[in-house]
Amino acid sequence: MMTESFFETLRRECATEWSAAVGHRFVREVCDGSIADAAMARYLVQDHRFLDAFLTLLGAAIASADRFESRLRFGRFAGMVSGEENDYFLRAFAALGVGEADRAAIPDSAPTAGFQALMREAAETRAYPAVLAVLNVAEGLYLDWAMRATQPLPANFVHAEWITLHDNPFFRDFVGFLRDEFDRAGPEAAEQARDFFRRAVTLELAFFDYVFAA
Repeated sequence: MMTESFFETLRRECATEWSAAVGHRFVREVCDGSIADAAMARYLVQDHRFLDAFLTLLGAAIASADRFESRLRFGRFAGMVSGEENDYFLRAFAALGVGEADRAAIPDSAPTAGFQALMREAAETRAYPAVLAVLNVAEGLYLDWAMRATQPLPANFVHAEWITLHDNPFFRDFVGFLRDEFDRAGPEAAEQARDFFRRAVTLELAFFDYVFAA
């Protein structure tokens, strides 16, 4: 009988919130292309706010990783986030008619502020397991929901590319790498990793709820 991995143990412990996020109304409407432009814009404006803190978290992963090969993987992923993903945001904002001044005038939502703080807190620990815990939620949960999308994808690139950014061979491989690293290094600081993992899952669900809160 196979032993449950550390990642699978923590995901099981957070199964109710994880499943609620993966099957959220936001996910369903993005995947079928029915989400209103205003709701999608509301979501993307807030999600784009994560990039600075997220890159800080990836920098902490590079600094705290114990293997050169791991640092290379994080470096390549940081390049994708800084390039391809950021480019998507800018094109999506243009398509949705959300200008830079409009984005600047919108305050952070409570879940956005909470997730930014959690990413920076994890980075400041300089502890690889804590960093991996947040990354495994931020990326693993998104792969889980994106894999639910059926073909053909929505015609609107704003929806379709958001799905494919989180379900493609490069991303799947990176999430697999994150889980392997977490299973290897996470148990060394199990309670710290569990704390960051649980808080991250709670914030992901709250972030999706925010889209339809207004």
